[in-house]
Amino acid sequence: MGCDRNCGLIAGAVIGAVLAVFGGILMPVGDMLIEKTIKKEVVLEEGTIAFQNWVKTGTEVYRQFWIFDVQNPQEVIVNSSNIKVKQRGPYTYRVRYLAKENVTQDPENHTVSFLQPNGAIFEPSLSVGTENDTFTILNLAVAAAPHIYQNAFVQVVLNSLIKKSKSSMFQNRTVKELLWGYTDPFLSLVPYPISTTVGVFYPYNNTVDGVYKVFNGKDNISKVAIIDTYKGKRNLSYWESYCDMVNGTDAASFPPFVEKTRVLQFFSSDICRSIYAIFESDINLKGIPVYRFVLPPKAFASPLQNPDNHCFCTEKVISQNCTLYGVLDISKCKEGKPVYISLPHFLHASPDVSEPIEGLNPNEEEHRTYLDVEPITGFTLQFAKRLQINILVKPAKKIEALKNLKRNYLVPILWLNETGTIGDEKAKMFRNQVTGKIKLLGMVEMILLSVGVVMFVAFMISYCACRSKRVK
Repeated sequence: MGCDRNCGLIAGAVIGAVLAVFGGILMPVGDMLIEKTIKKEVVLEEGTIAFQNWVKTGTEVYRQFWIFDVQNPQEVIVNSSNIKVKQRGPYTYRVRYLAKENVTQDPENHTVSFLQPNGAIFEPSLSVGTENDTFTILNLAVAAAPHIYQNAFVQVVLNSLIKKSKSSMFQNRTVKELLWGYTDPFLSLVPYPISTTVGVFYPYNNTVDGVYKVFNGKDNISKVAIIDTYKGKRNLSYWESYCDMVNGTDAASFPPFVEKTRVLQFFSSDICRSIYAIFESDINLKGIPVYRFVLPPKAFASPLQNPDNHCFCTEKVISQNCTLYGVLDISKCKEGKPVYISLPHFLHASPDVSEPIEGLNPNEEEHRTYLDVEPITGFTLQFAKRLQINILVKPAKKIEALKNLKRNYLVPILWLNETGTIGDEKAKMFRNQVTGKIKLLGMVEMILLSVGVVMFVAFMISYCACRSKRVK
């Protein structure tokens, strides 16, 4: 009977050891299976989870606008006073609801090209008013005229047309006109063919962005979704040849197995450049562990602080010898129009930039840009892209509407918040298909390992105790 008991204890120890070994073996095997599955499903080709969500996002994306309503236009025009603004909004539109078009695979180069259609649908229930709400804003055409046409004689001619059209430095426009375009009375009088429609995002509806060409990841998963080339409607030849600013993904996804040390680069045609985000914290998003990456202040730093931004310092006077920070000059890809981008309310900008503007209240939580990325797949499950559009206005002695100005202004026009969050159904599907299976496999591995170790130790202790009694 003692022998039987010893045999049973030894057998139990052996089983425990086998379970522990099996659990230990299952760990790397399980990790390999996970890696193999993920690498297969994130490739941008027909039949994969990534391709299905890439062609047409299942997430509702909204773009909210806050307009800076100027409170003292006459004081500014006559006395060059500080500009007093009040933020009005949000006015919300649904965007990025259209599927990609002309999706074409190139098996030889392992790339896929496409066009991204643009469309915006106003959402009254998510807005504070209607598209017909009217505000006092900068006159975009008048402000840009002396920048585009610097010849004194030409400016005299333009001044006569501005006066004839009864235009001034400021104007009253509806939300719809400001965003999507209106016929400008001053430009309508110019005696040679030019576009007479002006709008911050004109043209947008019924247009396409691209052609984009991105790597599909078939041959190298570390390059999936990374942009190979971009040939858009905007003039990017300057950036592509000199600044190399078209790189990274479109921020909808990144190559899988994202580590916290990785710098995520992504391209936005709205701002004519690529930009980057760095890890900030771990977040739980609807039961899915994600990494939050944020746009750091250095992204908008001066060239002295961040040499990568040398491309966005195109003159020495306004930029104070390229020492101003927090704003980037993108006029080179805006047909010479004096457009500057910044974070909302000039967050992280030089004090000199916001000094002539009253009514701003920069707030890190409300005005920063972030991406919540699921680290195993590289999919962006939640994001907030926040940017401000500003126009540079300079004194112009030949144009009466601007002749009394005694300083330069970077006038904030509006700021936007483009957001998207994975829906509840999609999150449930993601948990079931990705994170749930990974957790289950991990639990099985740990249970087998733990039970095996406990059984082995317990039976060995019992065996040793039994033998000790027999010896006595």
